[in-house]
Amino acid sequence: MKILLAPDSFKGTFSSEQVIDMLADSIQRNWGGQELIKIPVADGGEGTTQALVIATGGEYRSARVHDALGREIDAEYGVIHDDTAVIEMAAVAGLVQIPPARRDPLALSSRGLGELMAHVLADGFRKILIGIGGSATNDGGMGMLSALGAKFTASGTILPGIGQDLETVDAVDLSGLLGALKETDIRVICDVTNPLLGEHGATYVYGPQKGAVGKTAERLERGMERYAALMNRSLGIDMVSAQGAGAAGGVGAALGCILGAHMENGIELVLETVRFDELLRGVDLVVTGEGRLDGQSVKYGKVPVGIARHCKERGVPVAIIVGSVGDGWENIFDVADCSIMSTVDAPMTLEEVLSDAQRLFRNAADKMFKFMKLL
Repeated sequence: MKILLAPDSFKGTFSSEQVIDMLADSIQRNWGGQELIKIPVADGGEGTTQALVIATGGEYRSARVHDALGREIDAEYGVIHDDTAVIEMAAVAGLVQIPPARRDPLALSSRGLGELMAHVLADGFRKILIGIGGSATNDGGMGMLSALGAKFTASGTILPGIGQDLETVDAVDLSGLLGALKETDIRVICDVTNPLLGEHGATYVYGPQKGAVGKTAERLERGMERYAALMNRSLGIDMVSAQGAGAAGGVGAALGCILGAHMENGIELVLETVRFDELLRGVDLVVTGEGRLDGQSVKYGKVPVGIARHCKERGVPVAIIVGSVGDGWENIFDVADCSIMSTVDAPMTLEEVLSDAQRLFRNAADKMFKFMKLL
C-alpha cells in the first residue's frame, strides 16, 4: 500500500514529526513494510514553520527577539521557495512558552512577532507567511506594531504595547512604520474568523486559555473597545467589522486592517503550499490527526477536517487519530467519510493522559491498523 501520513501536532505532547514516527512504527508492527509518504501539517499554530520547511525542502534561520514576557530568545523562522519567510507567532509569543502561573495577558506583548518581521524585512524578504495560532497575548497587536515603528502613547508617554495599555492609549502615530512593509506581500495563516469584540471576539473566546477571566477579561474587552475606537477616530481604520480581527488576541486586526495582510484559511494555505493534492496521486490511505477533535475543529476546518475534505474529492479513504473528542466531533461525518480513533481509552484526568501519552497513542494506533487489516 501507499500511505500518506499527514498529522498535525498534538499540542503539549507530540510534534507532527513524532506523531508520524509513531504511526510509521505501528504500520510496521501490524502491516509490515509499506510505502510511506511523510508530511507534517499545521494550520497556522505550533509546527507550521516546520511543516512548510520540510514539505518544500526549505531551510531554518533564527533571530534574537523577545518573547511575550519580554525575555530574550532565539526564534526560529523558515525560508521556502528561496524568497518567502515563514514566521510562527507560537515561536515568539506562544502560549506554550509561558508558565501557567505567569499567563496574565494584561502584562504580555506581541512585540516579538514585530521584531521577527523586522528581521526578515532587513534580510530582504518581501514575501512573508505568518501563522498566528497558539498566541499568548491579547494586546490588539500593539506590541507587534510598536516593534515595526508605530508609536502608541498615553498622555504623551510612549507605551510598550502590552495588554493593559489598551486601557490608557489615547494617541497613535503610524508614520514611523518600516517603509519595506509597503513593498511586502504578507499572507496570514489563520484558522478562525472571529471579530475583534463581543462574546465571539478575541477576549471572550480565546482569552480564558491565556488567563483572561473575570475582571481581567472585562478590562481587556473595555480596553480593546477603546483601542478600536481610537484607530477608527484617528485613522479611519475599522477594526470592529473585519473578519478574523479577533485572531491571536487582536493581532489579526493589526495585520489585516493596518498592514494590509491577506487573511487566509490556515489549512488550505498550508495544503496549497505543500502541494497536497499532487501528493494524493496513487495513495491508498491517508492518516491524519490532532490533539482534540470537536465541533470547533469542523466549523473552522482544522487540519484533519481540511485533509478529509481534499481526500473525499479524490476518493481516498482517511483514518483520523486524535487525543480526545469533544462536543460536536461527529459533525466531521458531514464533511467526509472517515474513521476516528481516540487515544483516551478509559476515564482519566488530563494529567494522567499527558503523563501516559506515548503508551496511549501506541495502543490507539495499533487498534486502528489492526482493525483496518481485517477489512
